[in-house]
Amino acid sequence: MRAVVTRVKEASVTIDGQVNGAIKQGYLVLLGVGPDDSEQEAAHLADKIVHLRVFEDENGKMNRNLEQVEGDILVVSQFTLYADLKSRRPGFSHAAPPSLAQPLYEEFMADLRDRGVHVEHGEFGADMQVASVNDGPVTLLFDTDIV
Repeated sequence: MRAVVTRVKEASVTIDGQVNGAIKQGYLVLLGVGPDDSEQEAAHLADKIVHLRVFEDENGKMNRNLEQVEGDILVVSQFTLYADLKSRRPGFSHAAPPSLAQPLYEEFMADLRDRGVHVEHGEFGADMQVASVNDGPVTLLFDTDIV
């Protein structure tokens, strides 16, 4: 799995002109699923993100996690994180097929909820407009193949 995690002041996802999910302080997570991913990767990634300490403490140091700041997570499926960029036109054959990716996308969100996080989300496979007010900016890339 690959995830781009951005610390945000607020974020939302809109589908067909309607807000589908919105959060205030927390993380916007763009999530891509690879063909070899499993429930174990989903759980591992959820745990790493929930316990990530990138929110400022009273001394201005990145030392607080999501729970400590009462933050939320907005998750948006993003198969393009597995793009093959060898040519000018990206290929997406390295992304998991929807029959595997959608259940793991749902499992990842369930794993976040199991850890006490309020989760908002987009709609798997939909054309979405994502808006965010990045905080910092702090943006981190996770790849379960290397973390």
